Amino acid sequence: MVDRLRLLFVLPALFLLIACSEDPGTGPAEVKWDRTVCERCRMVLSDRHLAAQVSYLPEGKKRSRIVQFDDIGCAILWLEDKRWKDDPETRIWVADHRNGEWINARTASYVPVKITPMAYGLGAQSEPAPGALDFTQAKAHVLEVEKRFDIHGVQLLDRLKQQAVKRGDAHKSELQR
Repeated sequence: MVDRLRLLFVLPALFLLIACSEDPGTGPAEVKWDRTVCERCRMVLSDRHLAAQVSYLPEGKKRSRIVQFDDIGCAILWLEDKRWKDDPETRIWVADHRNGEWINARTASYVPVKITPMAYGLGAQSEPAPGALDFTQAKAHVLEVEKRFDIHGVQLLDRLKQQAVKRGDAHKSELQR
């Protein structure tokens, strides 16, 4: 009787342990909308039709890790300096801009959409469309948009530094009076 009772408790625990030990990198993870933050820009994921996820195997680890992004642009830029970005085990999913279903980002077609979380202007879909970009073209588009943003950001930062220097000089002059 005791062995049967023990078996009654051990088997469910064993099944639970096996289920919990499954590698999370086999498919997109559940997103906690309006609570999960983008791995790159730290904005909250709220648009269910433009989000992205990346599953990768961290160096020295045995289990995959999934990170989430508010825009395919953030995912592409985050991946840029990773040694494993082109590894076939690194999986990228993006939400279909029409229905929010997760699709393979590397085989998706990218079409222009007016408003995206980070203004990269791309929506993904599983079917080809006239004038749509493939993943390589979408990546080039994101890098070009980022280059334009970065140039403007650097110019703004330079102007702010110049203004700070001028304010500092003016402040020094007032202190000397």
